[in-house]
Amino acid sequence: MKWQNEPHMVMISVREKLMKGVFLVSALFSVFALVTITAYLLASGIPFIAKTGFGQFILGTRWAPLADTPSYGIFPMIVASLYVTALSTLIGVGIGLFTAVCLYQFCPRKLVAPIRQMVNLLAGIPSVIYGLFGMTIIVPFIRDHVSPRGVGYGILSSSLVLAIMVLPTVVSVSLDAMRAVPESYYEGALALGATKEAATFRVMLPAAKSGILAGVVLAVGRALGETMAVMMVIGNSPTMPKSLFQSVRTMTSNIAMGATEMTGDAVSALIATGVVLFFFTLLLNAGFSLLRRDKTHEGRKKKGGGKSWKP
Repeated sequence: MKWQNEPHMVMISVREKLMKGVFLVSALFSVFALVTITAYLLASGIPFIAKTGFGQFILGTRWAPLADTPSYGIFPMIVASLYVTALSTLIGVGIGLFTAVCLYQFCPRKLVAPIRQMVNLLAGIPSVIYGLFGMTIIVPFIRDHVSPRGVGYGILSSSLVLAIMVLPTVVSVSLDAMRAVPESYYEGALALGATKEAATFRVMLPAAKSGILAGVVLAVGRALGETMAVMMVIGNSPTMPKSLFQSVRTMTSNIAMGATEMTGDAVSALIATGVVLFFFTLLLNAGFSLLRRDKTHEGRKKKGGGKSWKP
């Protein structure tokens, strides 16, 4: 009997080793891709920044790579990127979080699944479609009914488009985070006399804040890195932002616009812009990791030490 089972055990062992090899190759490929992209950006961008001067490149306000006397200042595009990212995240996270709360407790159960599926469908729409929607609907509306200067292209238009684009991420991650909280938290709050709204906003949301914060970070990353939709509705003028109703340019749209037209130092300037964008993403992820670690440490300290708990 033991002899008859040996071929079967050998097959299982071979399959396990094969799958371990597949998993290892997949992990190594991901690491290799990250290292390759990082090395390419640093090797191509850092020398140009050093050649131009860190202050002139980062803090310069004039972008004219094809002029007789080229200038490579990207500070207006950095500011525009931060404005668009902050405003779109504020709008998208606000609407997305309230949508997730509605689906969690205040929406009829029969409608939760269809609404969530429709929200998730937004993630599958190509960004160029969002750009066309912004050009044909949002930009004319802002130009005719909102902008005091009659300008539709700008920070507000691109922020509204990006807010719609980040909704699926915020809604899905926030809803999953709240559902991961034990139901006893909600039931206990109701048993103590809390209303349905108080139990949701004062108990469930704080308990799910780690997962919700993860959704916010993903939304910020999506807004910061989006290119096509933003390029179609922001106007693309490399000027310092002074108004929500002004044609400006982000770092991503600047790279996309010049990638197929420029040569020489101008291409190096675009790669250096990508380096700056890359470091913004690293700072975002590092900040989230530190914040999450501090919150986890604080929570463990409160659970483990009675002296740190205050009623």
